[in-house]
Order: sequence, then C-alpha cells, then structure tokens
Amino acid sequence: MTALQESQVTHEGTLDPSGNVLNPVRADEKTWGWFAIFNVWANDIQSLFGYSLVASLFISYGVGGWTAFAALITAGLFTMWMVNLSGAPGERYGIPYPVLARASLGTQGAKLPAILRAVVAVFWYGVQVYFASTAVALLIHSVTGMEGGTPIMGLTGVDWVSFLIVWGLHIVIFWRGMNWIETFLNVAGPFVYLVMVGLVIVLWQRSDGQLLQAAATIFANPEGTLATEIAGFIAIVGTMVAYFAAVMINFSDFSRFARDKRAMKTGNLAGLPFNMILFSALALLTTAGAAVVYGEEMINPAEIVERTDSVLLGVIAAITFLAATVGINLVANFIPAVNGIANLAPEKISFRKAGLITSAFALVIGGFWNSFISQVGIGGFVNTLGAVLAPVFGIMIVDYYVHRRQELRLADLYDTDGGLYHYGNGWNGAAVKAFAVAAIFSVMTVWVPNLSFLSGYAWIIGAILGGILFHAFAKRQATA
Repeated sequence: MTALQESQVTHEGTLDPSGNVLNPVRADEKTWGWFAIFNVWANDIQSLFGYSLVASLFISYGVGGWTAFAALITAGLFTMWMVNLSGAPGERYGIPYPVLARASLGTQGAKLPAILRAVVAVFWYGVQVYFASTAVALLIHSVTGMEGGTPIMGLTGVDWVSFLIVWGLHIVIFWRGMNWIETFLNVAGPFVYLVMVGLVIVLWQRSDGQLLQAAATIFANPEGTLATEIAGFIAIVGTMVAYFAAVMINFSDFSRFARDKRAMKTGNLAGLPFNMILFSALALLTTAGAAVVYGEEMINPAEIVERTDSVLLGVIAAITFLAATVGINLVANFIPAVNGIANLAPEKISFRKAGLITSAFALVIGGFWNSFISQVGIGGFVNTLGAVLAPVFGIMIVDYYVHRRQELRLADLYDTDGGLYHYGNGWNGAAVKAFAVAAIFSVMTVWVPNLSFLSGYAWIIGAILGGILFHAFAKRQATA
C-alpha cells in the first residue's frame, strides 16, 4: 500500500480517533499549488511584525544597508532549504507536524514539542493580533481624527477598541474553515506591496531624491569596521532564521495540502528568496526615508503612514496591513496552535474548541505585549523562541532522513497504545534527553553574557546539537 493510499484509509477513520484536525489529508484535499505556498511566505514576510523586525534589524546592528540586505537574503535562502527538508514528510504522507513528531519522540513524547510549538504559536498569534490592531487604529485616526486618550497598559482607548475588533475578526474567519482562510490569504498577500511601493514613492518625493543614498549609509556606525559589518551580518541572519524557526519546524502543517513535491518546492523557491529581496528592499527604503523626512527611526509602517497626513493612503494602508497580518496569523500561528492543543486530547478537543482556547490566550498575550513583553526587545524575544524550538527540528530531520531513510509507517503513527513509535511507554528517551540538553544550551547563548558571541548562531547551534545528541543517544539506546 502506498503512503497516499494508506493516508486515505486513515482519513476514513480506521486508524485515527482524533477527528478532522489531525487526520492525514485525502488525495482530493491536496489542492495547494505553488501560488498558495508562495502566499504563505508572502504574508509571513509582509506582516506588520515582520516589517517591524526587519526595520529594527537595520537600526540595531549599525551596519550598512547593503550588508543588512545581503543578510536578509541569505536568511531567506537558508530557510528555503530547511523547509524543503521539514515539509517533505508532510507532503508525502499528508500528516501534520504533531503526528510527524511521533516518529522521533514517541506517540506520547510528541506532545512535548507539539505543545511547545503551540505555546510559541499562541505567543505569535497574540503579538500579531496586537500589530494588526495598530492598522485598525490607523484607520480610525485617519478617518475620524480621534485621539486615543490616556493609555492603559500601554494602549489608548482607541487602541483597545481596535485590538478587540481584530481579535474578534480572527474568530469569525477561522470559524468559516480552512478553504476560506486559504482564499483570504491569496487575495490579501499581494496588495501589501502596492501600499509599500506607494509609501516609498511618497518618501522619495519628500526626501528630494536622497532615499537611495540614505538607505545605504544612514544606519551604519561611522566608526564601524569590517569586523563590525561581519558581526552584524551574522546577527541579522541568525535573528531572521530564528524568526522563521516556528514555521520551519511545522511546515508539514502546510506542505500536507500541496498537490505534490514540485508544487511545494516551487512555492518555497518563489516565496522565500523573491519575497525577502523585494520586501527587504522596500522596508530598507521606507525605514531610511522616514528617518530622513521625519528625523525619527520608526519601525512600524502604520506610524510612518500616519505621519504622511494622507487620509487616502492611511485608509488603504490600514485595510491592506490588517488583511495581510490577519491572513498569515491564521495560517502560520493559528493552525499550529490548534493542531498542538488538539493533540493533547484529540478525542475531546475539536478544531473550533482548540481555536477558542487559542483565541483566549491570544487576548491576554496581545493585550500585555505593549506594556511588558515588548520591553525585552524584539530581537531577544525572537531569538529565545527560536532557540527553544531548534533542537526539535534537528531531531526530526536526523530521525526522518538518517534513521528512517524517509520511510514511515503511517498506521503506527496513529497507534497510541503500541506500534513502532510507541517505544514501550510512548516516549523516546533518546530524543527527550537530546532536546533538553540542546534547548538549554541554545537558550543560554541568547541570555548568558559570556556566551553572547554565539547568540547569532542560537538556532543553528540548537538544531545541530539536537540532531547530533539524538543520533548518539539513539545508537546507545539501540545497543543497550
């Protein structure tokens, strides 16, 4: 029986008691072409948080514009390679990430990385809800001219109303199902570029044509050296890879819907390098233009649009940024969170119930973002989350490509009481130990001052260390 045929049998309920959330997709459900995969990346990169992260990297590391630009492209190419590896089993067997993780960590042990991924996804979900709400606040300011009033927990009255509107909108959209989410994503994604290009044109005019020159030099440290440029390059690559770490680890949640491997790889090729080049260029020009025209380093494009005093541009930008951020939030954060939460008790937690749980946590996280979480710094926040997830990626890749040689027994992945991936008690001790050691060390590189010289490599260190330790522990476990 082929993997696809076995997947179809599983989907009919003979193997999987979990309902629709974790079932392998049927052949007729594998409808995503390369453009759908392309738009996953287009929206992920184009979100308001994505822009703010890219803009903060330009400002934070004191490197020239071309150095930062090259680092962002390098990160995109590296991420493309990684997701082609992690997405292959999902495309072949039609399984989501929590089920794939059972092969390496055990049918019970897989709940650990699944819930970690869910926690990270819920965090991102709440943060993206907050950033999307800034677009609604921009819309309200542009149309009515209303001021927000006295801030409460870092947000004004208008900000809180905007936040609750966006939070509710997410619930309405996910309630309609995956097909509607995919359609929403495909329509919303490309329009962000129109607003970004319009914003660059406005800033170009107001900077008297000095935009290109400013972009190349304005954020560079005048006393910087070649060593400074290299260190900044590495740090930016490391931070961007960590930003994509969550999607890299659970890309099977998306690739399982791809028509075939070619569609997945073509979508990744078009989606990552192309979008990184175009979006990074626009973000660099916009951030530099704002610094020249307004004399301030602003990392949220909604704030820059508001300073242009153009009501039309403000309305169009607000709607577009909102749509793009909501779209990627539902796909890149909501779906992994739902799958991870449902995996805890698949017979009891449905798609919608898991979605409501996710939304409840996001309400708290998004509300506290501006007053507490953001104080640790965007870079530190992103690198910490990436460092935690990195070892799981290394473990899964080594298990699938080295130990399993790309062959899985689909029926055993859904046999939670026994089978090949039960490992006696549902936990693969080798994988759990490898994850614990590698995760602790990779997180230490972010926060321990004496290891700060490794912080730019946090994700790579965690992934490689996790894979190596797992391979060593598994060999010892096999001979014990």
